Amino acid sequence: MKNNSSMSVFLKGILLENPVFVLVLGTCPTLAVTNSVIGAIGMGLAATAVLVCSNTVISLLRSIIPETVRIPCYIVVIAGFVTIVKMFMQAYLPSIYNLLGVYLDLITVNCIILGRAEMFAGKNTVSKSALDGLGMGIGFTIALLSMATIREILGEGTFAGMSVPFIKDYTIAFFTKAPGGLLVFGILIAVVNVITHGKAPYKKDFACEGCPNAAFCHSSGECANKEENK
Repeated sequence: MKNNSSMSVFLKGILLENPVFVLVLGTCPTLAVTNSVIGAIGMGLAATAVLVCSNTVISLLRSIIPETVRIPCYIVVIAGFVTIVKMFMQAYLPSIYNLLGVYLDLITVNCIILGRAEMFAGKNTVSKSALDGLGMGIGFTIALLSMATIREILGEGTFAGMSVPFIKDYTIAFFTKAPGGLLVFGILIAVVNVITHGKAPYKKDFACEGCPNAAFCHSSGECANKEENK
């Protein structure tokens, strides 16, 4: 983004660079936990906490982390905070902990968190990195909540476990299944695309630079071929 003010850093993750509906990252937990509003909120808040904390620490250590081992270092930092969040939820929110199951552990390799560490936290100040993590986390939570709301109401006739009048007797089980989740996912991506007029910043500003997989693409010549075909 050209305007890299603190407010723009925070706001971009909510809509214009929403990690789910624009960048299409983290689709595995998105589809897995959005059949329940409670599960969606729990996953969103857990990921937000890890994003903010890992971005902050990685930004603090960016000048001393060796370039050649930066990705393993990022994963170690992220895994540490995931463990803390997991232990906290197990102790104080056992029902949500059991609901999320293995997807809590998989936050460690969530491409949203690793991607922000590589593309932003490793190159910016602590304050901006924390705001970036917060914005991306809120955007992720909003995306999960919007999908879960549609899927739970239409599929179960409930919202956060509470019965919704007039819908309980007319539920569509399709929306609680994976195909229903994919349908809702696609529709919401289209809605966001319409709202942003198909001009989300990532389409023109994001390139190979900063991508965690850039080194592999360069070695195979894929990026070069893509640039030639533009």
